[in-house]
Amino acid sequence: GTFTTDLEALAAWLKKCGVTTVAMESTGVYWIPLFELLERRGFEVKLVDARHVKNVSGRKSDVLDCQWIQQLHTYGLLAGAFRPADEVCVLRSYLRQREMLTQTASMHIQHMQKALQQMNLLLHNVVSDITGATGMKIIKAILAGERDPRVLARHRHELCKHSRATIAKSLVGNYREEHLFALRQAVDLYETYQAKIADCDEAIIKQLENRPDVSDDGPPPTDKPIQARHRVRNGVDVRELLFKKSGIDLFTIPGLGADTLLTLASEVGFDLSPWKTEKHFASWLGICPGTKRSGGKILDAKTKRNPNRAAQAFRMAASSLHHSQTALGAFYRRIKARTGGQQAVTATAHKIARIYYAMLTKGTSYVELGQQAYEQRYKQ
Repeated sequence: GTFTTDLEALAAWLKKCGVTTVAMESTGVYWIPLFELLERRGFEVKLVDARHVKNVSGRKSDVLDCQWIQQLHTYGLLAGAFRPADEVCVLRSYLRQREMLTQTASMHIQHMQKALQQMNLLLHNVVSDITGATGMKIIKAILAGERDPRVLARHRHELCKHSRATIAKSLVGNYREEHLFALRQAVDLYETYQAKIADCDEAIIKQLENRPDVSDDGPPPTDKPIQARHRVRNGVDVRELLFKKSGIDLFTIPGLGADTLLTLASEVGFDLSPWKTEKHFASWLGICPGTKRSGGKILDAKTKRNPNRAAQAFRMAASSLHHSQTALGAFYRRIKARTGGQQAVTATAHKIARIYYAMLTKGTSYVELGQQAYEQRYKQ
């Protein structure tokens, strides 16, 4: 049985049989209740990759699967997957919930764009983001009943690239009632999800603040000012908060902002002791070259495909360095000119991950060389 009472009876039976360690295969989210219950009861539980136990002789059945897993575990051939501490798992749940809400909110932005396009209101041609300051004010005025394009264009923000006349020209359309109805519903749903995302931000900050402080001081001043939008979340300075919890100013690493660092804090935490070296860390992330060799000949050096959220965060940080005047930015452009953009993102993400590991394990600070110093070193 799979009810909670059945799982409790299973754990009691395992204790009675003298079992101390359990290996189980990851199957969607169905393994989580049993895994957490067994850990609470004091068992050493290993969650193993399904790819490592898929070669089962004979016909496929759950009985043969569990016997094969037990046999491999007896020989010590199964390595447990990394699972962070419980407080990190809580933070990870909040971050993943926020990511899901953000993805759903983006769907309603597309619904808003579709309704505007059906009325031939080409607002997306004159503003970079229809959910920005100018776009939302114009959409709210349209839903309030305003139809004069010149009046609507007065909501233009002073930093908007296009003039009022151009914006007014884009807002001449066919205001049909069914499309306005769809637009109103899309706006309401988008704002609802934005409110839920704000609730997630509040829970994330609260969970981080509950963790013990490593340092009582604030982050040291930097030569290059960090923009507020890259470090402030829900009115809280994320840079100062993460410095107190880790003792390291991770914002000094080029490409890493508040969103990326919060994702890394929720996926791997600040204790990187489960990985012996930075090479082990990069291998677990799946951003290092492959090692398929035979007879001294490289058969395949492709990076393994790995849906790792921490690796995705490092890749996003690497891709943002295309125009950066830093040493990492120069490294990215050099690799891209030689092998292409995809390989450059992986190589730069690998370098950022190694810097991240070294700073958290050794307590060192990142020293920026600059683009010119990097290029001079490379020439030498």
